[in-house]
Amino acid sequence: MSTIKTLTGIKPTGTPHLGNYVGAIRPAIEESRRDDIKSYYFLADYHAIISSWDPDQVHESTRNIAAVWLALGLDTDRATFYRQSDIPEIPELCWMLNCMAAKGLMNRAHAYKAAMDANVAEGNDPDKGVTMGLYSYPVLMAADILMFNANRVPVGRDQVQHIEMARDIAARFNHIYKGEHFVLPEAIVGENSAVLSGLDGRKMSKSYGNVIPLFCPEKKFRKFIMKVVTNSLEPGEPKDADTCTLFQIFSAFARSESEIAAKRKQYEDGAGWGALKQELFEYLNEELKGPRAEYDRLIADPAFIEAELKKGADKAREESAPFITRLRDAVGLRSLV
Repeated sequence: MSTIKTLTGIKPTGTPHLGNYVGAIRPAIEESRRDDIKSYYFLADYHAIISSWDPDQVHESTRNIAAVWLALGLDTDRATFYRQSDIPEIPELCWMLNCMAAKGLMNRAHAYKAAMDANVAEGNDPDKGVTMGLYSYPVLMAADILMFNANRVPVGRDQVQHIEMARDIAARFNHIYKGEHFVLPEAIVGENSAVLSGLDGRKMSKSYGNVIPLFCPEKKFRKFIMKVVTNSLEPGEPKDADTCTLFQIFSAFARSESEIAAKRKQYEDGAGWGALKQELFEYLNEELKGPRAEYDRLIADPAFIEAELKKGADKAREESAPFITRLRDAVGLRSLV
């Protein structure tokens, strides 16, 4: 049985919410348990400093997000879980790839074009506020992927272009330095990944300010659930489950189809919104109670989190250190004797 390498970057900004868990974290952890997949998960802290210049925020988010993944059951003996900045070979490879990346290719990157378009619309210089971090972001992403020769990279549709850029840069490197140094990665877009609605019915997103945090305290968690927008139908009036955020969230966490069917029947029978919200809170709270307690324990023990990340970095560098040595030799950065 051949092993497939998958790699996922986790940007340490903000606090994970229910949508992150259902759409990305839960399926990633489930996949990491497969025997035919070798999983790499890294905290992309170099990427974080492109958009955040608040060192305390970057540091705290790194700790919090590491704690979330560990609390939700990521097995660090099976998966390789590391902090990007603990792998010095990544920025070294990034420079090598920068020397391969065509400027014209970088000019077409979505994030850079969006920044330029916004500047032009406001009558500013097109490159106002554009750093080299933002401009060359796709090259660092390519280095993350190619460092471990990942076969598959799960991404959102907006990131597919970056995987294509990584393939272009890798192919050029392979051609110029005459060898199959890099595997050409494939973008995996989760067409069936669950997308949860937020408090206001739009997609749950930090940019909309409509998220339900994953591990906030129990009382605060209940308040978030109670804020979910519903219509004005009274108790006793039948309700459409398929257009209801409460039902969608419940379905994403339900343990069986029979539970979902029973909940749908409540809607048809005219259950009141207050009761439906309270039941959703109780169901989710029970589901998340154990992981929340583990998260709180980990947050209070940063030394344990640090040890887990160090363990992952050591494992990752068993691959990255000898690989960068081979790449150095390939490009001519070698001893004179």
